[in-house]
Amino acid sequence: MILKYTSMKAYRTNGAIGALLDEYQKAIFELQNVIKNVTKKQLISITDPDTRDPDCRSIQTILTHVVRSGYYYVTAIRQSLGEKIDFIDGKILNNVEAYHTALDKMFAYNEQLFEDYPNIKIEEYDVSKKILVRWGQLYDPEQILEHAIVHILRHRRQIERFLLKMD
Repeated sequence: MILKYTSMKAYRTNGAIGALLDEYQKAIFELQNVIKNVTKKQLISITDPDTRDPDCRSIQTILTHVVRSGYYYVTAIRQSLGEKIDFIDGKILNNVEAYHTALDKMFAYNEQLFEDYPNIKIEEYDVSKKILVRWGQLYDPEQILEHAIVHILRHRRQIERFLLKMD
């Protein structure tokens, strides 16, 4: 069964923020569609034993990384706005349904940012006001969310390639 994108929220009408949230949700939806029939064996199978990145050895480690990263991005934005919150640790889950739910919850956490900060400035040209992320780059909130979207797309593609190796 293929999930239908039409079951998602209608296009948002709040400009650039709406576009970012729509595309972010669409990327998550596409990832959920790719993993919907992944078996427990496929989920935990070490498909890339040679990688130096422990987050990219199996579909399970990739999904754990994707969920954790989705929380990281919005937490970094919230911290830049002065909130005193900690980053959320990744949790290894044991089935695709749990990852589907975790992805939905992670996205809802991102949506909550814009409910909490309806007037957030997402573009920042002043380098001193950009957010330094853990991999050393400086981003404004818009760039972080754009990165978040592409991050999911890249890992969705990686999972698709893993599944081809398993056939």
